[in-house]
Amino acid sequence: MLTSIKCKSVVVTGGSSGIGLGIAKVFGKQGAKVTITSRSQKKLDSALNQLIGLGYDVSGIVADVSNLGEMNKLMEHVNASQGGIDILCCNAGIFPSIAIESMSESNWDEVLSTNAKGTFFCVKAALPYLKHAEYGRIILTSSITGPVTGYAGWSHYAASKAAQLGFMRSAALELAKDHITVNAVLPGNILTEGLEGMGEQYIANMAASIPLKKLGSVDDIAYAALFLSSKEAGYITGQTIIVDGGQILPESLTT
Repeated sequence: MLTSIKCKSVVVTGGSSGIGLGIAKVFGKQGAKVTITSRSQKKLDSALNQLIGLGYDVSGIVADVSNLGEMNKLMEHVNASQGGIDILCCNAGIFPSIAIESMSESNWDEVLSTNAKGTFFCVKAALPYLKHAEYGRIILTSSITGPVTGYAGWSHYAASKAAQLGFMRSAALELAKDHITVNAVLPGNILTEGLEGMGEQYIANMAASIPLKKLGSVDDIAYAALFLSSKEAGYITGQTIIVDGGQILPESLTT
């Protein structure tokens, strides 16, 4: 059984939906003090209603991870209101699909700014407070797309997710002296609101290519993040956990 993270201060960016909301629920269930962010006040309010309705100690702030000033204000606020920051879950990300031939410079910059630069800004802003934690934990939500696989239409997304892992490895070296670990979870196909909107046939086709014959749940990612945030995971840093139901293993669909 993992050491309790009850009353630990946790920041989850992009926590108003999908994997981020799942992470917030799992940490909230464990008794952590969770702060979630979203760029949308409407989505933030909806998520907070869910989480507070479940009895969790959760608050939320509208913030854009691609804005360093907003990240500094966010972390200052969390530190003041929660008595510090123990765990940072860099989860915010976007994945618009567009072919390279049609992609503009602004299309590329928008994704890299949110997914890669946003990770850097979150970590930079949280560092002064993580250094004072009993043990600091940084968890990145990356992806199998980019670091391991590719997907047509997501070249900018794939580049951003690979960039996160390069950042993670060097950050892990820099922050080890402060007893802060930096790790990443690489989700495969996870059943979120976006995928549900694609229809049952689309989901069935995707599931057929996964050895476990099903898509993952947000809880699958959240519990991996929970483990990496635990005291017991203190000797793990600069590493990745792929959570994909074995999707990347087969050499062909006939395997």
